Amino acid sequence: MEYIEIISATTLGTAQWVWRNVIFEVPWSQNYFWGLTIISLLVWGAEMIWPWRREQANFRRDFWLDASYMYVNFFLFSIAISGFYQLLNHGFSQFGINEKSLSVIELSQWHPVTQLIVFFVTLDFLQWFTHKMLHRIPLLWRFHQVHHSIKEMGFAGHLRYHPMENIFYKPLKTLGVMLLGGFEPQQAFMVHFFTIAIGHLNHANIKLDYGALRYVLNNPVMHLYHHAYALPVQHRYGVNFGISLSLWDYLFKSAYIPEKSGEITLGYRGDDRMPNGLLGQLLHGFSAAKRKDS
Repeated sequence: MEYIEIISATTLGTAQWVWRNVIFEVPWSQNYFWGLTIISLLVWGAEMIWPWRREQANFRRDFWLDASYMYVNFFLFSIAISGFYQLLNHGFSQFGINEKSLSVIELSQWHPVTQLIVFFVTLDFLQWFTHKMLHRIPLLWRFHQVHHSIKEMGFAGHLRYHPMENIFYKPLKTLGVMLLGGFEPQQAFMVHFFTIAIGHLNHANIKLDYGALRYVLNNPVMHLYHHAYALPVQHRYGVNFGISLSLWDYLFKSAYIPEKSGEITLGYRGDDRMPNGLLGQLLHGFSAAKRKDS
């Protein structure tokens, strides 16, 4: 009964938090629902004004599918899985595993700006590593194929991913917070909104590489080749895994930008077997695993 109460209370609390976002009861600086919506509209507007691939329609192929993923992954799935995460934290605490037991850095005494930078860089590296594993481990790749089934790049493609990816990303992100003394700065909302904006731009139909900053920040030109159908054999597991920062790919030799025309085929071998609808894609990873086991 204790576990049921933990799951039900957390799920209800998360649902209420989402609803408070929608009805403007959460401050603008922390409002994920309207923050996501406004950032999406701004980047979409930039796509319309400065399109890289001019023949691509504003309502491109799978536009509405990707738009639905944004809200399913960011809110509906968050409600559904919140109880599981809380139960996991409860289980850790039962074994004495908590922020203090794993802490290697105590950030709370540092300057707020330094705290924010260390928090951002640490989590970005852990996400880069997780993303690389999504490509290298066959079981994880079966779910990540949903994201790589994009055939025309646009901002909303940023959040077209299988909800199972949240389960793969969350443990390492949680570990990162624990290593930082369990510290998540109040300004973390700024980090999250920044990463949403960078992610939207990376998938947008905009030719942008930030000049010299391209060696630090991920960008639309670089990320386009992450989605390329054809890659050199030495990069058969993928390239350009950066989430917000590109520097990890340059440091670990996975950066790849052969040219900047933008006229390349996207996808992966076998992407013709990916279902077209939301439900079919959500079931794809499980069915692909079943076929592999058979």
